[in-house]
Amino acid sequence: MHALPRGTGRLAALAAVAALLTTAPPAAAAAPDDGPVDAGIVVAKVDGLADDFITGVDVSSVLSQEASGVVYRDASGQPADLFEVLADSGVNYVRVRVWNDPYDTQGRGYGGGTVDVARAVQIGERATAHGLRVLVDFHYSDFWADPAKQHAPKAWEGLPVADKAAALHDWTAAALTEFRDAGVDVGMVQVGNETNNAVAGVSGWDGMAQLFSAGSSAVRAVLPDALVAVHLTNPETAGRYATAAAALDARGVDYDVFASSYYPYWHGTLGNLTSVLKQVADDYGKQVMVAETSWARTLDDGDGHPNVITADTTTHQYPISVQGQATAVRDVVAAVAAVGDAGIGVFYWEPAWTPVGPPAALDANKALWEAHGSGWASSYAGEYDPDDAGQYYGGSAWDNQALFADDGTALESLRVFSYVRTGATAPRAVSSVEQVRVTVTDGSPVVLPATVQVTYNDGSVEAQAVTWDAAALAAVDGPGTYPVPGTTAAGIAATATVVVEAVNHVRNPGFEDPDTSMWALTGSGAQITATGDAAAGARALSFWDGAAFRFALSQQVTGLEPGTYTLTATAQGGGTSAGDQVLLGATTSARSASAPFALTGWKAWSTPSVPLTVGADGVATVSVTATLSGGAWGTVDEVRLVRDAGQPVDPGTPPTPGTPVDPGTTPAPGTGTPVAPTVTVSDRTLRPGDPVTVTAHGLTVGEVEIGVASTYRALARAAVTDGSVTATVTLPTDLAPGVHHVQVRSLDGAVLAQVRIVVLGDGALAATGADPAGAALLSALLLAAGGALVLARRHRARAARVGRAARAT
Repeated sequence: MHALPRGTGRLAALAAVAALLTTAPPAAAAAPDDGPVDAGIVVAKVDGLADDFITGVDVSSVLSQEASGVVYRDASGQPADLFEVLADSGVNYVRVRVWNDPYDTQGRGYGGGTVDVARAVQIGERATAHGLRVLVDFHYSDFWADPAKQHAPKAWEGLPVADKAAALHDWTAAALTEFRDAGVDVGMVQVGNETNNAVAGVSGWDGMAQLFSAGSSAVRAVLPDALVAVHLTNPETAGRYATAAAALDARGVDYDVFASSYYPYWHGTLGNLTSVLKQVADDYGKQVMVAETSWARTLDDGDGHPNVITADTTTHQYPISVQGQATAVRDVVAAVAAVGDAGIGVFYWEPAWTPVGPPAALDANKALWEAHGSGWASSYAGEYDPDDAGQYYGGSAWDNQALFADDGTALESLRVFSYVRTGATAPRAVSSVEQVRVTVTDGSPVVLPATVQVTYNDGSVEAQAVTWDAAALAAVDGPGTYPVPGTTAAGIAATATVVVEAVNHVRNPGFEDPDTSMWALTGSGAQITATGDAAAGARALSFWDGAAFRFALSQQVTGLEPGTYTLTATAQGGGTSAGDQVLLGATTSARSASAPFALTGWKAWSTPSVPLTVGADGVATVSVTATLSGGAWGTVDEVRLVRDAGQPVDPGTPPTPGTPVDPGTTPAPGTGTPVAPTVTVSDRTLRPGDPVTVTAHGLTVGEVEIGVASTYRALARAAVTDGSVTATVTLPTDLAPGVHHVQVRSLDGAVLAQVRIVVLGDGALAATGADPAGAALLSALLLAAGGALVLARRHRARAARVGRAARAT
């Protein structure tokens, strides 16, 4: 796993409620055949789990953490040795990563634990002393190795494949000899880490197989009883594991275990995980396991360095809580066990990578990260990894996924490794409330659900009627992010996040519609497909080829209003060489322009922008073009073409959603200074059929029309006297609950002024303070009628605003 977060989290709603304790008293000891134990969380027993099934953790950062002053504690809060706490919680295996030479030319550590062979042996000795077996995870790099990058160690740079294989064999044998001589109980060795595309700087199965075989040969020679594992990730990608297993088999690679990473945020369903692992086990006689998994207990940052998992991450699979962590791990264990005897275990990645200090002590934290390597990367790693660590070095990006609290106290989710064998029960309590997130285009209706899903610690889920706050709903006004609080019929707090985006004129901009006929794709190495590496949604333009390749993606956009626009798109990737480029481009009758994407690593999102001017023909062609060397890879997503704010709309035509309305001006009496018309209403919280008095000033026309929008309906006409008008109108009886606008228009349809109102339904679903029983009844009636939605409509923007950039994580 690569621990670097990408971007900071934007405002989002986490409706976490919870009555769960983050720490718990010591659990009663139970034999595997005992019934469920009383606990603070609920864990369903995994039936038939083998006694030697691996319940492991990767704690490679431990030495740097302790050197930085981190104190680990048992569940009661008493200081304790980390490995003792792990063993007491049901952990039976420890995984430790190993880098060849994680130091700069002055001997300063790269961070991430700065785990060279000597430090890895220390960790192994401590694990062995507490009865835990050890998995040695060779990255065959001087720093992080993952699908985004597989840099060769400095000492092996430039070696031919055969020479690199020989060096890898000798180095592996020497390293394992140190483990053996120190008495470390090594039960398994990984020959590479997340080697989807390469290992030690070598791509292509022929060369990769030579390196895997060299590592395996060294393991067999030094530790003949240890299992040899090959490690890949992205099980959600159709055919990836079957293709890899076939390639390894065809080249005679000697290994025992096919290991997969599985993070629920990105890697598809558990059913698919079981299926792809079982296929490898059945077809090639291999054992299988999950070498890395995790889940978040909070979205808060603990040390001042942004986390990998934020409010922008897809986290609907489980509650963000201690209970959610336990359930997620239990389910991964069950998925691997479902493979059968070949499914041998699960490792949790870095459960003890806690903060070295709070966010308020950021400067002190930075000093510790640099001095002891307790952050994901130190600045010293920049010489080896300038594009990634050199720019984004810092602290733990994983603290909110730790199985320890920020103060080092073991959380009860750590005991899931014991509870999967016994089961655990607890009093029923709310674990989380559905995170409602609604994204709309400016000028479109906002739809909030009439119910939210409330999840309990026993896994049960209830749909509860929810009352949304009318004032917060009324504040939804133009592009931006808006939290809307609510309360369920059972009195549980909920929150909806409404994201309003400027109008995007690109069709199928995120490729989510399988109909991609509006896009023209030429060249090789690229396809529009489902992928776990999309910036948003489930699909993106994905590219990779083993040989040099080129491709071009384009779409012609027509019917645009003349004026200035901004084009953006989001991409991530790596494996590029000098001269490679991926360009975002736009062509209009005025000119062509482009901007490059920066492909600096996995999920290191790059979002360039291209300004353009659309002429009278209303046409723009947007494009992504690439010239890449073999082995380059990545995804492009979320192509957006947004009209710049502050441009007048052609008089006499309806305003384009997301552009400001020209209200017209009039001289103020006696001054000659132009002022904009204004409008007020006698009441801004109304019901269908209510009368409302409308008053407008600053008008320059002799007669106006008064109406109500979202979908505009005229209600009355009135004469203007001395630039002002007052009239009483009646709202339509079928007006939907939500946000609307009373508008004053000229007789040719131009909007002169408008004011926002909130229209309540009979059950006041858009208001606070409703009787819970009444709200529940109304919800049931709405559901029966197929209309359990709260509709709120917003007016077009009245002030200059900038279109929201494409999603970046």
